[in-house]
Amino acid sequence: MDRSRLYRRFRTLLIANRGEIACRVIRTARAMGLRTVAVFSEADRGAMHVAEADEAVLLGPARARDSYLNIERVVESARRSGAEAIHPGYGFLSENAEFAQACADAGLVFVGPTADMMVAMGSKSGSKALMEKAGVPLVPGYHGEAQDEATLAKAADRIGFPVLVKASAGGGGRGMRVVGSGAELAPAIVSAKREAKAAFGDDRMLIEKYVQNPRHIEVQVIGDSHGNLLSLFERECTLQRRHQKVIEEAPSPTLSLRQREAVCAAARKAALAVNYVGAGTIEFVSDGNDVFFIEMNTRLQVEHPVTELITGTDLVEWQLRVAFGEKLPLTQDQITLNGHAIEARVYAENPQKNFMPSVGRIKTWRTPEAVDGLRIDAGYREGDTVSPYYDAMLAKVIAWAPTRQGAIDRLNRALEETDIRGVVTNVPFLSALVTHPDVRANAIDTGFIERNLNSLTDVSGAPGDLELGAAVAAILGEEQKTSQADVHSPWQTFGWMPVGCRQRLFSFRQGSGAELKVALRYGNGPATLSVGERQFGFAFSPAGDGGFEVTLDGTKSRIVAVIEGHELYLRTRNGRFDLRWVDPFGAGDEEQAGEDRIVAPLPGTVVALLAEEGATLEKGTPILTLEVMKMEQTLRAPFAGVLKKIKCRVGDIVQEGVELAEVEPAAA
Repeated sequence: MDRSRLYRRFRTLLIANRGEIACRVIRTARAMGLRTVAVFSEADRGAMHVAEADEAVLLGPARARDSYLNIERVVESARRSGAEAIHPGYGFLSENAEFAQACADAGLVFVGPTADMMVAMGSKSGSKALMEKAGVPLVPGYHGEAQDEATLAKAADRIGFPVLVKASAGGGGRGMRVVGSGAELAPAIVSAKREAKAAFGDDRMLIEKYVQNPRHIEVQVIGDSHGNLLSLFERECTLQRRHQKVIEEAPSPTLSLRQREAVCAAARKAALAVNYVGAGTIEFVSDGNDVFFIEMNTRLQVEHPVTELITGTDLVEWQLRVAFGEKLPLTQDQITLNGHAIEARVYAENPQKNFMPSVGRIKTWRTPEAVDGLRIDAGYREGDTVSPYYDAMLAKVIAWAPTRQGAIDRLNRALEETDIRGVVTNVPFLSALVTHPDVRANAIDTGFIERNLNSLTDVSGAPGDLELGAAVAAILGEEQKTSQADVHSPWQTFGWMPVGCRQRLFSFRQGSGAELKVALRYGNGPATLSVGERQFGFAFSPAGDGGFEVTLDGTKSRIVAVIEGHELYLRTRNGRFDLRWVDPFGAGDEEQAGEDRIVAPLPGTVVALLAEEGATLEKGTPILTLEVMKMEQTLRAPFAGVLKKIKCRVGDIVQEGVELAEVEPAAA
């Protein structure tokens, strides 16, 4: 094949993706003098990546299969916009060989490997066979073509339980299940196949031995069209949940220098087996002694910034230079390791509700300023809408320091200063995770989060005097902002009076707990705050950016407050707190849906009915499965009873709050 058609200089780049990675690619491409073109769906008309590109083209409806996964529309968008090259980002079509070939056929430069390389290494089954031939150590498993249930069951029995069932074409934990016994295998395969088909358009499975207490190690590689191939050290991505990475760091704190050299050499050997061109990642699993190849991702990884920070490189720039047909700018011995970097993925999800995705409009977006040693890669802004159609990742917070402990401390400080409201996020969970003593001591494996889930998600303590004082200050500050009077007038300081004294009562509630009452006394002298029998001198003043300085008995504290209606979000030195202001003059709390209702928690598609009408159910019995944000959510019986009615069918697209099934409680 004429390589000049595959790799050549171009001036206009289309980014076939959305969110954080689209913004990331646009940033580097613009710095290199390229014109950038974004693509978007109907749901993303006002998205951040659309605003940041020089031009944007509408692909189609919100569903990914009708927009971001539609190869014909993406290629046509490049033609219409005058783009000469396409960067696929990660996810969506980034590892789709058909897409890479369609770009080549259309005369477009695909910023990544060729279709043949993707076929060889992008398939987990195919890459394992290739690595076995090349002598790279593998996890025992089955990666054959036969996909019938009997063949897969026989393979699992031969390997020995527990086994890992996973999509041959996928990544990110989708289409992956841990199976502990033969009885669990068949339903796990059905569910994994369905999820893989929806996410990747390919439901082929492989089965491999589930490594006990595993660690996830991966090596960044990149090759050019001149035969040069480099490794840029390794990352550790052991902190995972549902096989999806949560925290990533580089270099691995687990490997010795000898092990590092060995695993990087194995990664280069794996990539050289297909004369790999472009950025890619060779993934390994370790049992603490041995390291086994598990797959290659033929694209840029979400966690690539940690590699950039320890090597001083820009991997997107290198991708583009390789696509230009240039040689890599460094040789292997010129790549040096400096310090330690760690990354946390910020998602719109509720850790206290089994990490249920959260959708809605972002009303507040505050992240710390990016300085030396701190990087924020975001795909959203204040005012943007998080839709139910795509992955729920909002941003990545990445920290660097000379040591691992220093990087963890810097990351945690950045997480503590990150405030996103309007949707629920996993930020408090991330902060609890990176500060856990076992994480600091590197005493972890891929099951760490699941084993410690209760302690990691129960992170909200009871509000103390400072928090209640901050809540009062937030309400008073909000009232001052809405007042038409001069806020600098003494008459605006809680109703200052020349003589006499007044009292105002405030009541707050945390969750479903008891009301917390606070009395504010003010008049012609210093204001005081009473909490129970305790009394404090009280003052406050706005400090900008949603913050206040609150003084209790002469001790001044900086707090952050966000008010949404009667909901108060507070950040003090003691952590984060969510309170509800019980307004004595306001309406009562909105009626909440009862816990006995089987309703759609978010907009989604019904993909499976798991019980029949009239069936007797135990508490927790699966009733149906929804696909929400590319992940499956199983809705279960809230109590023992009878499934009286199913109010949906497979394939139905349902909106949030729609009742899907009716369960009648068992007779007492």
